[in-house]
Amino acid sequence: MPPFWIVIRQLVEIEEQMATSKKVITREEWEKRLNDVKIRKEDMNKLVMNFLVTEGYVEAAEKFRMESGTEPDIDLATITDRMAVKKAVQCGNVEDAIEKVNDLNPEILDTNPQLFFHLQQQRLIELIRNGKVEEALEFAQEELAPRGEENQSFLEELERTVALLAFEDVSNCPVGELMDISQRLKTASEVNAAILTSQSHEKDPKLPSLLKMLIWAQNQLDEKATYPRINDLSNATLEDPTV
Repeated sequence: MPPFWIVIRQLVEIEEQMATSKKVITREEWEKRLNDVKIRKEDMNKLVMNFLVTEGYVEAAEKFRMESGTEPDIDLATITDRMAVKKAVQCGNVEDAIEKVNDLNPEILDTNPQLFFHLQQQRLIELIRNGKVEEALEFAQEELAPRGEENQSFLEELERTVALLAFEDVSNCPVGELMDISQRLKTASEVNAAILTSQSHEKDPKLPSLLKMLIWAQNQLDEKATYPRINDLSNATLEDPTV
């Protein structure tokens, strides 16, 4: 038997030994442990409200407030204004978005030069998208170049954006991802987070973070035991452990 086959066989045997030495937790035992964990309904309601408010589902948040009696920690009217800003960026109407942000709170852009640069960068991208080459060059020179001189990272981002003008088919250029809708979404998310921060609200909902913690905890437990796992987070169904 060739030496490397011996090594592989030994590794397989070791893995089998480790697998058999893992603690096996039955569904009955696991469900009993879950039932022993007491979670207040009020805390669950706050978690749901936090998600609805942060993600901007104002109508759902209002309905949930009426049905559950859970009060949001910010004025629901401000969600509508925040979502209007986010939608404007997602649609490429950056100038309109900037005006709406300033109407909400002028200090948001005054105190966040990176956010303002990214909005201006998105304006430049939209000009290039619409084939306004001369206007794009003028805007880059007058509005973005001075900021690039003050910040090296801004200058690098500006150079990447202007590079779009060198290609007729931007979909095949090295920086073509700047023209993707995902770039708009990225900028919109940054604006959304800044507005939430200005309102003393968490910029990220708690629910996705808890789901990430669940995945991490299961991965850690996998090394020590077999147990009813949640593989499909959408329905949270427990799957029987495989021995």
